Amino acid sequence: MSWILLAMIGALLIPIYEAWQDEDIWQTMLAFASISSKTSVMILFASVLRDDWMIGVVGVLILCVGNAALMLLAHILRRLNTAA
Repeated sequence: MSWILLAMIGALLIPIYEAWQDEDIWQTMLAFASISSKTSVMILFASVLRDDWMIGVVGVLILCVGNAALMLLAHILRRLNTAA
């Protein structure tokens, strides 16, 4: 089962490279949203393997709150760009 986690980490490197390479703020935010989602799925997978549901709750919170905060930041940036 550890090869599945290694594949997930490999898939996580793709948006990290995209966020590092691109200068566009929207592409960077999309990459960070992808990183947040993939990280929470990895945490959920590890919690199922360990049969530890407290870690799973943390993964669900990261999935919900992390993406909500990123969307709030996107709306703030859009308002700042339209006001200027």
